[in-house]
Amino acid sequence: MKALAIGLMSGTSLDGLDLCFAEFEKQDTWAFQILKAETLPYPEEWENKLRNSIHLSAEDLLELHSDYGFYLGQQVKDFINRYRLENISLIASHGHTIFHQPQRRFTLQIGDGRAIKLETGLPVVYDFRSQDVLMKGNGAPLVPIGDELLFSGYSACLNLGGFSNISLQSGGKRIAFDIAPVNIVLNHLAQKLNKNFDEHGELARKGKIDLTLLNRLNALDFYHLSHPKSLGIEWCNEHIFSALHKTETLDALATFTEHAAQQIANVINTNHIKDILITGGGAYNTFLIEKIRAKTKAKVIIPAKDIIDYKEALIFAFMGVLKMNNEINVLSSATGSYADHCSGVMV
Repeated sequence: MKALAIGLMSGTSLDGLDLCFAEFEKQDTWAFQILKAETLPYPEEWENKLRNSIHLSAEDLLELHSDYGFYLGQQVKDFINRYRLENISLIASHGHTIFHQPQRRFTLQIGDGRAIKLETGLPVVYDFRSQDVLMKGNGAPLVPIGDELLFSGYSACLNLGGFSNISLQSGGKRIAFDIAPVNIVLNHLAQKLNKNFDEHGELARKGKIDLTLLNRLNALDFYHLSHPKSLGIEWCNEHIFSALHKTETLDALATFTEHAAQQIANVINTNHIKDILITGGGAYNTFLIEKIRAKTKAKVIIPAKDIIDYKEALIFAFMGVLKMNNEINVLSSATGSYADHCSGVMV
């Protein structure tokens, strides 16, 4: 069986919209090939709209949900026309997360899939997280189904995006959980120095570690919870940004980079991981990768650029294909829901 799908991913760090057109084929096992992919930086207007969306009234948020859906549809349509893509089975859209509070049984990723379908005329799968939250899961992480079926050659897969999350085999099943914030905090601090992000970690490299702050961060309750567990912007607003604001920015960058590396290495070492595939924007943060390597004996693997940049968008495309075939695309062992299930709304 073969399918061609486009995956859309917009991360919490607002780096841009990732589009990934890939072919999936199943014989004995699943195989994939990324055929075309790119990241479209958000225009300033859209970046501001998404960044401030958490503060909108219900009516304005519903309006944004529709508008952003049409925006996504237009970007996909342009992407398809630009590269003359054909025989597309479906579009799978993660949307952009505004609220994520699984303990209160809701999560919200805006970008109405019906609007994407109206713009493109193609089948669309969207809203992958809500069903899992209703099933008493965290609604995250969802990528482990792709790690299990597409990247099983590695002991573990680590994504360094807005948040770091890991998936690995443990006790005969795939477990996964968020480890710590990464780019959502580092980008915020870099922007105070008029940079979009801390390129290669060079700003953090200039700072000094504030041990008092480091100890305060490491003592946060989340790090001592057992999996499954997940993080959202609300948690960062409550526990991280308030802790950093009194520290000089370069020192805050140095301290938070050390904090993230320590938390990641703790997980690698505790789980006796032998080799780990690292993807996401943080894979380019040389300083952070150096720190992770120094704190663990695991073999750290940085793959080709298209996998670093587009693994999440690729896996959402794959989840859409699984949904189309009515196959399981969310693992309860990763999210904590009461059963594996086939998630997403298809229109």
